[in-house]
Amino acid sequence: MTTPTNIDPKDIQTYFAEYQGDKYVEGWASLWDSDNLPWDRGFPNPALEDTLIQRAGTIGRPIVQDGQRRKALVPGCGRGVDVLLLASFGYDAYGLEYSATAVDACKKEEKENHSWYRVRDEKVGEGKVTFVQGDFFDDTWLKEIGVPRNGFDVISLGPPFASPSEAYMEHLSHPGEKISYNDKGLVNTDPLREPSRAGLERVAHWQPERTHTVGQGENGVIHDRVSIWRRRD
Repeated sequence: MTTPTNIDPKDIQTYFAEYQGDKYVEGWASLWDSDNLPWDRGFPNPALEDTLIQRAGTIGRPIVQDGQRRKALVPGCGRGVDVLLLASFGYDAYGLEYSATAVDACKKEEKENHSWYRVRDEKVGEGKVTFVQGDFFDDTWLKEIGVPRNGFDVISLGPPFASPSEAYMEHLSHPGEKISYNDKGLVNTDPLREPSRAGLERVAHWQPERTHTVGQGENGVIHDRVSIWRRRD
């Protein structure tokens, strides 16, 4: 396990402002290569763990009726701790990272700390763990692991450190569309606007009982929120 380091998300946004367009992947790789990992908490997100337990009916069980395991993806999986957590619940879990250094760190975490991720249900068992290097927006990595587009049943996304949360939500609900900003640089949002045909719709939103300390304010007040989104088709 690593020692957690807290950081203001605004610092991440400032850092990535220097990596415009497709250069954002270079920004992630540079952080890993310099061992500057401000997002690394050293253990799985407690909010994700509680969600897998308390919202299993919404997310879906790890094994479907035909006995096949459902696939879970963690893009930008960091050291792979959330991937290993998902596998311990029975999902075939995949972790994607652009940096080769990050993928090596994931494999090291799995090898050295596998026993920490106990199997949650002996009847369900443990899912397969796969770590792959690649760019989320390039399908080459999908071909490498033999998974088709839209082949994942669960995708776990962390907090939007590199962009405002409002922009994050617009990308989920209206992928591929240009985001509108006002003269103050804030996203123009319309909470009543329907998701696009290709977009996701939010089906749950709540304040978690537990989360990483970086998602808490003074006196342990939790600022983080958790949402579940699903495809409309």
